[in-house]
Formats: sequence, structure tokens, C-alpha cells
Amino acid sequence: MRLLEYNNDGEFSLAEFFGDDIPRYAILSHRWGAEEATLADLMDGTGKSKAGYDKIRFCGEQARRDELQYFWVDTCCIDKSNSTELAEAINSMFRWYQNAAKCYVYLLDVSRPPFGTADKSNEPWESTFRKSRWFTRGWTLQELIAPASVGFFSREGELLGNKESLAQHICEITGIPFEALRGSPLSDFGVTERMSWAESRETTRQEDKAYSLLGIFDVNMPLIYGEGREKALKRLREEIDKASKGIKREDFQITFSLSHVSDVEHFVAREEELVEMHRALGGDGSRRVAVLHGLGGIGKTQLSVAYAKRHKNSYSAIFWLNIKDEDSLKLSFAKVARQISREHFSASQLSKVDTNENLDEVVGSVKAWLSLPNNTRWLMIYDNYDNPKLPRNTDPAAVDIRSFLPESYQGSIIITTRSSQVGFGYPIQIRKLKDIRDSLKILSNASRREGLGSGKDVLDICIVALNLMLDPNAIKLAEELDGLPLAIATAGAYLDQVAISLSDYLRLYKESWVQLQKSSPELSSYEDRTLYSTWQISFNHVKRQNDLSAKLLCFWAYFDSRDLWLELLLHGDSNDPDWVRELAKNEVSFHQAVRVLSNHGLVEVDMSPQELIESRGYSMHGCVHSWTVHVLNQVWDYDLARLAVKLIGSHVPGKQTVRPWLTQRRLLHHATRCSYMFSNSLVTDDEMAWVCHNLGILYADQGKLVEAEQMYQRALQGNEKAWGPEHTSTLDTVNNLGLLYKSQGKLVRAEQMYQRALQGKEKAWGSEHTSTLRTVNNLGLLYKSQGKLVEAEQMYQRALQGYEKAWGPEHTSTLDTVNNLGILYKSQGKLVEAEQMYQRALQGNEKAWGPEHTSTLDTVNNLGLLYKSQGKLVEAEQMHQRALQGNEKAWGPEHTSTLRTVNNLGLLYASQGKLAEAEQMYQRALQGKEKAWGPEHTSTLDTVNNLGNLYKSQGKLVEAEQMYQRALQGYGKAWGPEHTSTLRTVNNLGNLYASQGKLAEAEQMYQRALQGKEKAWGPEHTSTLDTVNNLGALYADQGKLVEAEQMYQRALQGYERALGENNIITYIPALNTIWGLGSLFERQADIAKARLMYSKALVGYEKVVGLDHFRSQSLRDKVRALDAVMENRAW
Repeated sequence: MRLLEYNNDGEFSLAEFFGDDIPRYAILSHRWGAEEATLADLMDGTGKSKAGYDKIRFCGEQARRDELQYFWVDTCCIDKSNSTELAEAINSMFRWYQNAAKCYVYLLDVSRPPFGTADKSNEPWESTFRKSRWFTRGWTLQELIAPASVGFFSREGELLGNKESLAQHICEITGIPFEALRGSPLSDFGVTERMSWAESRETTRQEDKAYSLLGIFDVNMPLIYGEGREKALKRLREEIDKASKGIKREDFQITFSLSHVSDVEHFVAREEELVEMHRALGGDGSRRVAVLHGLGGIGKTQLSVAYAKRHKNSYSAIFWLNIKDEDSLKLSFAKVARQISREHFSASQLSKVDTNENLDEVVGSVKAWLSLPNNTRWLMIYDNYDNPKLPRNTDPAAVDIRSFLPESYQGSIIITTRSSQVGFGYPIQIRKLKDIRDSLKILSNASRREGLGSGKDVLDICIVALNLMLDPNAIKLAEELDGLPLAIATAGAYLDQVAISLSDYLRLYKESWVQLQKSSPELSSYEDRTLYSTWQISFNHVKRQNDLSAKLLCFWAYFDSRDLWLELLLHGDSNDPDWVRELAKNEVSFHQAVRVLSNHGLVEVDMSPQELIESRGYSMHGCVHSWTVHVLNQVWDYDLARLAVKLIGSHVPGKQTVRPWLTQRRLLHHATRCSYMFSNSLVTDDEMAWVCHNLGILYADQGKLVEAEQMYQRALQGNEKAWGPEHTSTLDTVNNLGLLYKSQGKLVRAEQMYQRALQGKEKAWGSEHTSTLRTVNNLGLLYKSQGKLVEAEQMYQRALQGYEKAWGPEHTSTLDTVNNLGILYKSQGKLVEAEQMYQRALQGNEKAWGPEHTSTLDTVNNLGLLYKSQGKLVEAEQMHQRALQGNEKAWGPEHTSTLRTVNNLGLLYASQGKLAEAEQMYQRALQGKEKAWGPEHTSTLDTVNNLGNLYKSQGKLVEAEQMYQRALQGYGKAWGPEHTSTLRTVNNLGNLYASQGKLAEAEQMYQRALQGKEKAWGPEHTSTLDTVNNLGALYADQGKLVEAEQMYQRALQGYERALGENNIITYIPALNTIWGLGSLFERQADIAKARLMYSKALVGYEKVVGLDHFRSQSLRDKVRALDAVMENRAW
């Protein structure tokens, strides 16, 4: 490899290196021009006269700044007159770019004058960057993808950004995914996809269209210039095919296992369906989908198990997913991820994923693995897709399966569902068994009757079939059960447990059926009645075997069908029925009762792969649960309903509970059942207000704010009726409604609730009671949200003094108020006091709750925000990442607490120049908040405003203005025109208008924001000073240099008073003001002052964002330039 070296005398020299003896080097990427300096030009000394020599000099100087001795430029480091060397170079090109320490992209058609100069262009550099012809050239594709570090420079040599910070632009321009830019193996992307990246690119020589892609596909081939484009591309495709043939299915082999799936030992019948499934799923590895739909209990799951067993050798991997709801599906994906990781530890998509934390990331990684090239022979089974997202399905829990399918068009998929409306795939309706012999075989296998026998080979099976065909009672029973596998299997399980004849069972069945016909409500179909009747017989036997089991089965109708566990029943009292207290007496009693139900096939152990802190529960099939509701409880038992609601409400964990979110998640299904019973008057509200209050807490903690409000309102009505409007229980609910309304952004209603609660508690308990103080603290939170900072501090100080007196300085309620004071002090710009409060709260919460408790994580998140404000970006990211991981583990990825941290990470990434990562965080937060709170909630608007800031940074000025206007209108509607959040967006609009050259409009925005902030916060608040700084920059742009200096000096002096003179050196807004002053002094030709300001700003930026950040580099260049000016003047 031939490299250039920048000598001390400012000249270049050439050096050759061989094998592995190649030093670290920089490499240039550019578009060839008409007058490039070639190797021959450098050798004969004529290179400097060529226009292209400037690019070589730029690359050498930039390499020297990056402390790289050597660099490579294609125009002069390859002897293109030597065809052998040229061929070797082209085949090595991708590797040379890949191994480079730095790649500099020199964009001749993008102009960005040095920061702070008076030169103004009509078009932002981001716009010309997106139009650059560099993105249209064939060779620059590999030059973009191969190097790890790629910096983009304007024609003036100004750093525009890097491949990471400009990723959003690059992805939109090129269509190349983020993952490819970030170094994911190119083999992760299909051949067609990689070809598409080069589709619109052009090369000067036709054959280079193919030769420029050699590295992209990791192939080599001889160069034959003159063969033409099509032949060259044909040879390229042949080489790609040769390379891919070496990848076998074994590379993706996963050991066949259905350990978490219940199946029957001897599957019978369904041969036609199995053949049809095989025909639907057969093919060349491209995407095939079979949708099995039919009645619950018809045998769809067992049919899928049978297919998987029969054809397991045709697939490299078979995975089973439970899609009854989104949470279950994500947990199934986590199990699949662990399977893959165990056998393919090096799988790049999965090796870095923690399957116990971010389940959305787990889903994405598994889908990516399934989409890998050549990984085409897998089978995914999505079982229980019974609540599909359809146009007429308004259930918010409905699942859109398309979001969980691998994206590449490959592999095989089976979906089982009760719905016939799943609108894709090959539909296969699963009907009742047509051949009665199949029903008899199921009955034989399930009953294990010696007379019926379960054959192990063909001869035994024939004998069994003959015996069954000769038994008229067996035939009659099979006819009565009407070919429904679940019903037949349930009957067989009963016959296995009870020593009665088939004729006796048939008699019981008919008696039960007559009874049901007379007394059952009208059911949806004959099949459902058959199922109900079959389970009725099993229930009668359960009742005779263990009355406690039968009563538990009836009682189950008042809970959800999923996950009933012992601890949920442990809240009984002396007024409860004796059998309930007996059932929950101890583990042995409970499990003994459940085991009887399990033996009859009515319930099973709940195998949901969720983390538990209490005992594992039991679940029943949805059809069985419907039967318990409509048949076993035809006469609704209001006492049992009240008891179930009481047990569920009593089990809502308090704040002191260890990891309460785990229990809250398990309770949600049962809480939904309670809500249904309350809403349909199936349980009376009398004396149930406390239950509604607790359920409101559960829903609020889980981010289900609509449901929480419904429960709190029900609790309030009940308490007012039972105790009166001033009773303390009533006031507790009033207080919680205030919390909820604040969360919903309904601040007027929140204040009304708090004031009512405060007045009532002061009257009932006195002004120093801890319950009174809790409402005082909440009022402080509300006033802070309203921008009433003086009133907020008064409330917090009152609450803090009261808590310290009542409970001591380390009590968790005291610490909550300490944390709130930290938030307030940060808002007031008192950053030292804020950090003291946060550190006190953090240490106390870690001691009281542990490092993973959500109260601890709230303070961790707040410390991250504070560190960002102080310019401590590394510490800030550590705090936010800790908070995010903890909240995802505690609440899940869509909870509002998690989304708040996601939004904060977006803010941090934007500050660090990681704009692609910032946008991902903002979009995730925005979608989650719109789903949780709606599009007009103030927290949603916060993220909208942040997106506006980001789009402005990316040069997407139209999109930025749309975001700002949406946020401004929403804030104005929610809080009014003088609220601090409204003013923040007004200030941001001023920034945008200034960027667009709309200076008059910008000044109007800044003046409005400044006047409002001075009124709300005072003249020296850091947010006020930010707007003062912006006015300084605007006046400088308008040529009002005296006014500009006044603004800059006011801002700088204010920052020094607010933060301390030593702290402003790491506070980005203050550094911006210092930079602005330097630029202003430079324009006024006061070089000494300008250099002083630039140097001070440089020290700060290097400390905050690092030496390599483009702002640090730009400032270094300015200082050097001013040094040169001062030297010339001295000379």
C-alpha cells in the first residue's frame, strides 16, 4: 500500500508498505475533478499546479491535526498506468477504507464558512449537503460504509459532522439503513437490498458500476475494462452466488424443542389439514403463511404441534410464540432469543441484548436474525392470535401481528386464531372431526381405558378401532360430542379419573344436557353448548371428589381466567365463607384443590415467562372460563363478586412493597375484570370505595390514566356517600384525583382537588399532620408546573419542615420533598443547591428502597438532567441510562415514567450531537405519550417541542416550524400565553426564524419570550439569560453591535452569578455566549479580546464535548488564525 507522509517542511513524500506492516493512516473520499494530481505528477514535481492538489493538502493537514502521520488519496497513491496494480487496488479498496483510522469526505459542492464569520449564504449548508453529488457516485458507496470513522467537510475545510451525527440525513439521502452505517455486518442485509443502495449511483466507466461493489459483497474478480456494464454485473452476480452457496442451513440450526407447549402423546386425524398445511408452507424459502382458524377447542394448537413434529427436519429452526396479548408475545420472543443465543452465541443481533429488560429490543433483534440472508428455512408458530387488530375491533388490547413478523420475505409462519378475518396468509378452516373413528381414537387415548386400549403400533391401533366400533356406547358418546377434540379429550380425562362405564357417562351426559337445555341462557352455537355440557360432567365429578375444588372453580368466574395464585386469596377475614379461609389456609390446601381441577383438564399451571416474587399461578382456557361464568354462575352471586373484588383490591401493593411493579402487572388482568363488574352493576359499590381507590392507584402507577380516573371517581362518590365530603378517606381520594389531573395536564381541576383536600385535612388533622403535609407537597408540585416558583418553594419548605419534625430527615416522604426541592432549585438556576438536594434524596432512597426502586430511579433521572445542565454530559448519560434500564424493568417500555426518561435521553443525545439517536428517542417518546395521554397533553407537547429543536439542528426547517407551532398552540390552550413552557417554545421559534433569515419575526419572538420570562422567573434566571443571549446573536446578525455586546455581557454576567464563575466553563449556554462575544470582538477588530473569548470557550468545549467535536476543532482553528494575525501585526 502506497501512503503519503506530511513532512515537517510542509511537503509530502511517498512510502510503500507491505503485508501487515501498515501504519495508522487517514484516507480521503471525494469526487474526481478534471484536474487531479496523479502519482506521476507528484513524482515529477508538477502536482502543485493542479487544482486537485488542494484536496491532497487538506487531507494531509487534517490528518496531522488528528495526529496521523500518514494518509492516502486515490488520485496519487495508485499507479493507474499499471493495470496489475490498478486491479489489485480496486479489489483491495474496500479493505483499505475499512482499515483507515479516519476517513475525510471532502465536499466541493457544499459551502460552510467558518463559524462566526460575517459571510451569509442564502441556503443553509444542510440543504446543499443533501444535494451533494458525492452521494450520486458509485465509488463513494463503499467509502461511506466501510470506514468506522467518517467526517464530512465543506469546501472551506470546515467540519460539518460525522457519519453518526449526520446519520438521519445520510439515511434519507441514500436509503441505507442506520445499522449498515453503524457497522453491522453487510451479510445482515440481503443481496437485493445492497444492490438497491447503488441503483441510482453512476460511475464514469461503465464497468465500475460492478467493480465498485466488490467490497460491498465481499467478493473478488478480475477487471476487464471494455466488457461493458451488463457483463461486468453478470460476473459480479455469479461471484455473489458462489460466495453464498458456502452458507448452509446448518449455520442457523436450532435444536427442535417444544418444551413450553402442551401436546398430546398420540395425535390422531387431521391428515387432510396436515397435507394442506404442507402444501401452503412448501416452497423455496420465500415467505409462506398458513392461518389456521376455527372454534376455540377445535384443535388448532395440537394440529400445529403435529405439523412441527412431522416436518421438523425440513426446518432449520422452529419457534413457538404465544400471541394471546402483546406482553405474552414479547415474552415469547425473549424465550426465542435465549434459544438462539444458547446455540449461536456469536449472533451479532442478539449477543448484546438483555432478554430480561428491553423486550422491544429483543423483538427487533430476533426479527433481524430471522431476516438474515440465507436464514430462510425457519418456522414460526404464532399461537392464540384470538384478538387481532381489525378495523371493527375497538379493543385497545388487540394485537397487530404484522409488527411482530420478520421483515424479510422469507421463512414459514403458522398462525392459529379463532377469527376468520385475519387478512393475509393462506386460510385453512379447522372444522369438527368428520370421521367418527378419529373421535374414538382421541377418546381412547385420553381415557386410557383397558377395554378401549391405546395402541402403540399399527396392529394395536386396528384392534382399538375395531373394539371401539363394536362398542355402541362409545359411538353414541362420540356422536354426542360432535367431533370437538377439546370436548372429547375432557370426557376422556373424566373417564380416566372415574370408574364408570361408557354407558353411565353417556347417561350423565344426556341428563346434564337436558338440564342445560332447560336452564342455560342462549349460547352462540351448538358447539359451545357441547363444550359446556362436557365440562359440566367433569365439574360434577370434581364436586364429588373435592368440594373445595368445585367451589374454587365457581369462584374463578369472578376473576380473570389467567394467573390465579395463592397470595391473591390471602386477604380474607372472619366474615368470609369458611371454604375460602380453608382454601387459602396454606399452600398444601390451595394446591391440592387446584390439582383436582388440573387432573380433569380444567386448569393448568400458568407458564407465562414472567418474573415472580410470589408463587406461580394457574390459568384456565378461555372457553372453560366462559363456561364457569355462564353455566356455573347462571344466578350471579353478588357475595362472591364482592369477595373477589375485595381480594383483588387488597392485593394492590403499597409503595413500601419490594418491587411492587411485578405484582401490579399480574393484577392488571384481574383489575380489568373488577372494572367490568363495577361498570355492569355486577358488584354493588356499597363499602367498596376503598377497593376503587386502590384500583385507581394500580391503574395510575401503570400509566392507565383513563381507567384510574374512572376508579377514583367511583371511590370519591362512594366515600362521599358513606362518610361525607370532609372525611379523611374522602380527602385521600380527592388528593389522588389532584395527582391524576396534574398528570393529565388538567391543572385547574388539579388545584381545585388539592385545595379541597388541604382545607379538609387542616380542619380534620391539623396543619402539621403528615397527611396534610402530603397535600402541601403536591400543591408545591402543581405550582412548579404552573411556573409559580415562589409559591412552590413555600409549599415544599413547609412540607419538608413538617416531615422532618414528624418522621425525621431520612423518611421516604421527607426524601420525596427533598427531591422536589432539587427540581425547583434547578428550575430557578440554583444548580449547586439542586445537586445537594438530589444527592441527599438519592442516598436516602438507595438506603430506604434499594437502587432499583422507582423512587430511587426518579432521583437518578433528575440528576441526569442536572448534570446535563452543568455540562457534565458523560455523568448525565450514565444517570439516564441507569434510569431507563430500571424503569423498563420496573414498568415496561411503554409506561409514562419510562417515556419521560426516553425523552430526556433524546435531549442529551441532541446536546452531544448524536442527532440520529436523539430522533429515535424523541419518536419513541412521542408515540408512547400520544398513546398514553393523547396528542394535546403537555408532556406530549414537551417532546413535540424537542423534536422541533432537533429538526432545526438537522436543517429540516419546515418540519421544525410545524413542531414548534403545534407545541405553541397546545401550550397556549393548556396553560395560557404566559406559561414558561409556552415561552420556551416562543424562544425556540425565535431561533428558527433567525436561522431562516426572518430577523424581524425572530426579534418579536425573543422580545415576547424575554418579557414573559422576566415576569415569571426574574431577570437572572438561566432560562431568561438564554433568551438574552439569543437577542445578542440576533443583534449581531442585524449589525447592531453595541446592542449585541450589551446582551452578551448581561447574559455572561448573569450566568456567572447563577452558576458561579468556575462553573460556566462547562455550561454550554454560557460557552455559546462567550463564543458570541469572541465573534463580536473579532468583527470589531479587537483581536486580543476575541482571542481571549475564543480560548475560554475552547477550554470549555474540549472539556464538555471532547477534542474531536467539530466545535472544538473550529475554535482551535480560530485561535490559530488570530495568533497568526497577531504575529503579523507584531512583525
